[in-house]
Amino acid sequence: MANHKDAVKRNRQNQKRRAQNRHYRSRMRGQVKKVRSAIESGDAAGAAAELKTTVGMIHRLASKGILHRRQAGRKISRLQQAVNQLSS
Repeated sequence: MANHKDAVKRNRQNQKRRAQNRHYRSRMRGQVKKVRSAIESGDAAGAAAELKTTVGMIHRLASKGILHRRQAGRKISRLQQAVNQLSS
C-alpha cells in the first residue's frame, strides 16, 4: 500500500501504462495472426500487405520499449522468412 502522495501517483501511472502496453501487445498479436492466416491460406499478396503493417507496428512497440528490440527483430525475421517461402 502506498503511503506517500508520490507513491500513490506512481501507482496510478503504472496502472495506466500497464493497460496501454497490454492493449498494444494484444493488437500486435492480432496483426501477427492475420499474417499467419494469410500465409496458411496461400495468399502471397495478402500476406505481404499484412506483413508491411505488422512490421511497422512491431518496430513502433520496440521503440516504445513495450517489446525488447531483439524480440522484435526475431518476430519480424520469422514472419518475413515465412512470407518469402510462400512467394517463392
